[in-house]
Amino acid sequence: MSADSVHALVPLPDEKAGLLARLIDGLEPALHWLSGYTAGLAARPGASGRDTPPLAAVGSPPQTRLTILFGSQTGNAKRLAESLARDAEGAGITVRLVRADAYPLRELRNERLLYVVISTQGEGDPPDDSRGFVEFLQGNRAPRLEELKFAVLGLGDSSYAKFCAVGAAIDARLAELGAQRLFARGDADVDLDPVARPWLARALDGARESLPATPASTKVTPLRPPRPLIAWNRDRPFPADVLANQRITARDSGKDVRHIELSLRDSGLTYEPGDALGVWPTNPSTLVEEILRLQKFDGDAAVDRGGTTRPLREWLREACELTRLSRPLAIAHAARARCDDLDAIIASPVASPSLLADYQIVDLLRVFPGDWTPQEFVATLRALTPRLYSIASSPRAFEGELHLTVARVAYHAFGHHHAGAASDFLARSVPAGRVPVFVESNERFRLPADPSRDVIMIGPGTGVAPFRAFVQERAAAGAAGRNWLFFGNPHFRHDFLYQAEWQQALKRHELHRLDLAFSRDQSHKIYVQQRIRQCGRKLYGWLEGGAHLYVCGDAVHMAKDVHAALRDVVHEQGGRTEADAEAYLARLAEERRYSRDVY
Repeated sequence: MSADSVHALVPLPDEKAGLLARLIDGLEPALHWLSGYTAGLAARPGASGRDTPPLAAVGSPPQTRLTILFGSQTGNAKRLAESLARDAEGAGITVRLVRADAYPLRELRNERLLYVVISTQGEGDPPDDSRGFVEFLQGNRAPRLEELKFAVLGLGDSSYAKFCAVGAAIDARLAELGAQRLFARGDADVDLDPVARPWLARALDGARESLPATPASTKVTPLRPPRPLIAWNRDRPFPADVLANQRITARDSGKDVRHIELSLRDSGLTYEPGDALGVWPTNPSTLVEEILRLQKFDGDAAVDRGGTTRPLREWLREACELTRLSRPLAIAHAARARCDDLDAIIASPVASPSLLADYQIVDLLRVFPGDWTPQEFVATLRALTPRLYSIASSPRAFEGELHLTVARVAYHAFGHHHAGAASDFLARSVPAGRVPVFVESNERFRLPADPSRDVIMIGPGTGVAPFRAFVQERAAAGAAGRNWLFFGNPHFRHDFLYQAEWQQALKRHELHRLDLAFSRDQSHKIYVQQRIRQCGRKLYGWLEGGAHLYVCGDAVHMAKDVHAALRDVVHEQGGRTEADAEAYLARLAEERRYSRDVY
């Protein structure tokens, strides 16, 4: 039961609703057992209801129930878990679908059939919503699980050394605790379907064999009505009209950042601040033609992939990943290139990650020529996947519209121009053009239900995008809480994104504090983490007063550096040990008062 639910149950005066919401804000995991009753009442007026997965009836005994637990950073694990839950329910199986941070850990010892669908982030890290579950499972409080059957589907990116490491660790630990592995773990790469589809089918068969089907006469009707199907989704994107495409960095800036406005009118799509927009790009025609030239391919040649036949040029432009080099493709190409240097690079734990990070596919083909047939080449390429961008607008402030803040990836390397697939696609979009999009909800990155709570937002670079939406939403809602923004970029004159808007927000008291870090405007570099430490006393005071803390942006460096700075602040200002300071931040995360949207 979330704080949002309170307003839907009984109409309350604003001040009482705010007080009650403040009392229960952050207690959702502890109140999870109520969700079966309140599910139909939990959405506040106007909410889409799409954020919360369907739940099984409360009280179903573990020996007759399938529990599907998911941990997701970008929505893929959630989507696959929801698909499995729907199929299992359709087969008459009682299902409990639960996000990892909402799972009552005390119930693990009683589970009889558990499926885990979980992603791995960066260098072997769990998703933010799964840290507590993973730590509990790996710790000495985890129970013996001799009566449990389980299976794990890991999601990851084989370009990273610790591919699907979290899924592998959970799979091994459950077996170590005495649980019976129902079937082998699946390790799905960025192109999910080749591994995920057969794993899901096996999981459904395993549930049918392990659990009794629920007789129709004894099924409990959920209190929440079935959610209406959204006409536009990931597999059927909405063609959104481009309303504006404006560069918001100076011409002499080293960054080309675009403010892009899209129309959602007549789509039926809704979103909340904190959500992301999925964009289906097409690859640049110049890149497609260069690959055809290098391989001496006929772009009009008919090629089959997965039972579908299309011209090769069409596959490369619209359906295959060309701007990200994957390990499987590099290995397959090395077999054709027959080059000792390339073999040595791929075998090296130091050189191989650099190859995958620095080279695009076209670079590999140029530097290490190899012979492919069009059929083999298309079969080996990853499927093109959508890119997710934090939404930079509030629907209250811009009805029927959606805004993005996009850094265009464009650079020269190895003597040639390179571009990112989606950012270049968006940067080239023109008003009256169309972009295929869908909304990806992010329920873990939400403003506090109590509008009197203060919020602290840390978003360097394009990580500031969701905080533009947050400030707009809080202003439109008349929220009484204060708003504090940390923003950083290389140069004040060239890279101060939305400068005029922040200045106006300060004047209107919609933004109450703004701390800036322009790293290259002085001889020594200054980043947001330095500003956090400098403002430590004030920041800690806000946290102690109940403020919610948000971080958005780069996961590899920034998010880790910011977390370390926050830990230092709590350590120094709170008089805690470093371990206690880490536990303090963990508690904030459990209470939904420390949320991250990192990528």
